[in-house]
Amino acid sequence: MQKMWDFFENLNEFVYASDIDTNELIYMNKKAREIYGVYSEKEYVGRKCYELLQGCNTPCSICNNQDLVPGQFKEWYYYSPILQKYLSLKDTMIEEDGRRCRIEIAIDVSMQENQRNVIQSYQNLETFANEGLRIALQAPTPDKGLDIVLEYIGKALKGERTYIFEQNETGGDDNTYEWVASGIRPEKENLQNLPAEVCANWYRNFREDKNIIIEDLEDIREEDPLQYENLKRQEIQSLVVVPLYDENKIIGFYGVDNPHVDSLDYAQNMLQIMGHFIISSLKRRNLLRKLRTMSYLDQLTRLGNRFALEKFVENLNSEESIGVVYCDITGLKHVNDTEGHEAGDRLILRSGECLKKAFGAYGLFRVGGDELLALCPGIEEKVFEEYVVTMKKDMPQYSVNMALGTAWQKNVASDFEKLLSESERRMYEDKAAYYRSVGKDRRQGR
Repeated sequence: MQKMWDFFENLNEFVYASDIDTNELIYMNKKAREIYGVYSEKEYVGRKCYELLQGCNTPCSICNNQDLVPGQFKEWYYYSPILQKYLSLKDTMIEEDGRRCRIEIAIDVSMQENQRNVIQSYQNLETFANEGLRIALQAPTPDKGLDIVLEYIGKALKGERTYIFEQNETGGDDNTYEWVASGIRPEKENLQNLPAEVCANWYRNFREDKNIIIEDLEDIREEDPLQYENLKRQEIQSLVVVPLYDENKIIGFYGVDNPHVDSLDYAQNMLQIMGHFIISSLKRRNLLRKLRTMSYLDQLTRLGNRFALEKFVENLNSEESIGVVYCDITGLKHVNDTEGHEAGDRLILRSGECLKKAFGAYGLFRVGGDELLALCPGIEEKVFEEYVVTMKKDMPQYSVNMALGTAWQKNVASDFEKLLSESERRMYEDKAAYYRSVGKDRRQGR
């Protein structure tokens, strides 16, 4: 490819090439090397493009590698907070000797006369924020959109870390989203269920419509020692944090660590503007999670439905042992016919609770009106049999009677479908035996 690189070398545009599969830089032309301060191949070849060009630890959220095809250019505009330049970009892919390469040509339009109004508008805070929102709104999911906007804010404010904290059910705070600049240690995993007292002072300020601005961490050493220790451990010297509201209720906060001290007020305004998008994305995320949960749960028993069963089976380890318990709630039809469907629903719920008590640690499903199923991967045969005996003894406590068909095998790979059918067959045998013992026709007692 040397001839191609020679062609790009003295262009007045920024040009770089990277390996699409590894994100390693292959080439930067003279113009690109100068602006990024690298002057020899040894300084950039093999480095990750997102580390050198974007200052990220991980691939960029706005990367369009998946859209590139040979012979076509992807054209777009982007304001680079790293370079503080407005760029017109042309991206394409070339393939040679089985290697897929991304080539990007960036034209600096910041100084062009016909772009003067665009640059001036980017100096306006709201317009600048809107550019970040525009990019984030193109994301396929709320989670991805939040990742993008945190990255954009972090780079724009030259911060080391941006993050979102959400209050959990116990009153603590969970760090749910995080972006970190290159070379900065992630903290998300260390900031789960943060005790309420750590951020208590912050929430008092939030309730008074105040944001948190710390210019020098030492300023809060005496007045807020718990938070001081928490931030000191993270090597935070300054920060800006604003609350997140949902219908006038504070549900958490988000902010930026170690932005430039001269831009703290600017950072505060930017975070407040972006806060509306953050809340909207969190609410959409919660709605999608609720819909996803509803699509996999039986609405009466809250056990898994057939969709959940299929997903569970797909993820089984074929080398593990498995036990199957196929249950039929005897007498459900009779209860529905004589006492009403509400009484029938209560019988189903009691049956589900009985199953949960014995096999709650495993996969539980409602696969029919009166049929329940437990799948127990990784269980020993003796333990499985003990649980089955326990469940049979527990049935009178729940005022239920269930016909059971059980089966166990030492690994899932040994014809799981046959095992499932065998447990169902045994269940019907158990059910027939029950009705014979009480002198009833099975179909009448159902």
